Amino acid sequence: MARKKPPEVKFTNLEKVFFPEVKFTKGEMIQYYIDVAPFILPHLHDRPITLIRMPDGVTDQKFYENNAPAFAPPWLETFAVSRRHETGKINYILINNAPALAWCANIAGVELHPFLHRITNPAQPTHVVFDLDPGEDTDIRTCAKVAFLVKELTDQLGLQAFPKVSGSKGLQLYVPLNTATTYAATSAFAKSVAELLEQRHPGLVISTMDKARRRGRVLIDWSQNNPSKTTVAVYSMRAKREQPFISMPVKWSELKKPDARKLFFSPAAALKRLKSLGDLFAPVLKLKQKLPKAFAAQQAPANPAENLKAYAAKRDFTQTKEPGPAAGRNVPARAKGRFVIQKHAASHLHYDFRLEMDGTLKSWAIPKGVSTEPGIKRAAFEVEDHPVNYLKFEGTIPQGQYGGGTVMVWDIGTYELLGGDHGQGDLKLLLHGEKLKGEWHLFRIRAEENKPMWLIARSGTAARPISAKRDDQSVLSGRTLAQIAAGKGSRRVWQSR
Repeated sequence: MARKKPPEVKFTNLEKVFFPEVKFTKGEMIQYYIDVAPFILPHLHDRPITLIRMPDGVTDQKFYENNAPAFAPPWLETFAVSRRHETGKINYILINNAPALAWCANIAGVELHPFLHRITNPAQPTHVVFDLDPGEDTDIRTCAKVAFLVKELTDQLGLQAFPKVSGSKGLQLYVPLNTATTYAATSAFAKSVAELLEQRHPGLVISTMDKARRRGRVLIDWSQNNPSKTTVAVYSMRAKREQPFISMPVKWSELKKPDARKLFFSPAAALKRLKSLGDLFAPVLKLKQKLPKAFAAQQAPANPAENLKAYAAKRDFTQTKEPGPAAGRNVPARAKGRFVIQKHAASHLHYDFRLEMDGTLKSWAIPKGVSTEPGIKRAAFEVEDHPVNYLKFEGTIPQGQYGGGTVMVWDIGTYELLGGDHGQGDLKLLLHGEKLKGEWHLFRIRAEENKPMWLIARSGTAARPISAKRDDQSVLSGRTLAQIAAGKGSRRVWQSR
């Protein structure tokens, strides 16, 4: 039988400089991925991939590519995932061979971020990840100290952990499982380890993304153990600086008294090391381990009905036309959820920002609204969860009722969670709204139980500004606040795309 001819990949703009500090070109990046293919491909095989693409290099605009682009060649393998609460699917790229890897490099896929599961079993992660992120006044050497604290615990449980430098600022530890487990179990395990180490070493470790407390500490980010999250692949190039570094496995012996300079690997140094040492992460692919029984039985803890009790207690539904406290479907977060921003003329005019998560709408009151200019942080006060049906609520809440005043659907659409975790107090969001489009960062700075305070800021370049006319116009009905208050006009129906 004739041997099938491998697909041909055409390369473009090879001389374009991607990393200005060392004049590292797109062609050199492609060559690195071609050379590293025998080592990286086993770690990418059958895992849906998110690319971070930078067509004009690391100093210019970047974007996340979840869906295989329309111009993808017919031979490129993809894996379809249903959109949450929407029609249609997301066709994630699979990098199962060298041509696919080279093609992704040619479309400026600088960073490769696979999921922790394979397409053969999307509900089963193959390993636990601990992402060690240094706070201000700490560095990768401090992360090494924390890595040994994690190792001490996993050793006591009879679990082997494998370290790698992230290629950015910190370290990541992988605990391979390759046995039947769930994300609920791996997340609970990672969270317990992080919280225990914070309790034992409060001056060194933090387990929440409270930025005010990060100085001098290392965050053990356990939230990566989530079916909607990806983690940078071993041997992937990183685009965090103006010179390229590689996410690279290291030996535990190299972390005992580390020279920080020796923990950053250029592409050439990475390839030389691989030729000498081979794939130090090979055991991660096959080593079979099991979590302690206490975690193996874990189930997802989210309880939407319980989370809506505060919402129901504040309202008299015989007086207000707001939706009742019915929980939505409690399904794991995937690629997209829905969001709404409601302009609310209550005792003080403000904007309510709501994200669909785990069967409810996580909600924040933003007095000044969301800024479209980067660098401008707006206060966002977290309030009680609202029912999913509140997405399209527009009308008047009677005076004397909680939140009495007029509510307009100022913007509505879908969002993608690019990173972070609500419980950790850090959310990186890509909004696809009727008015707001692009990336925003929502993060908690104060965690008091009664009124947690967050900040929200535009990421990257400025978004399209909102005119005064559009600011006072509903995306559902086209009405102004005054018209809604007067009961004039009618609502249109918004359909998520």
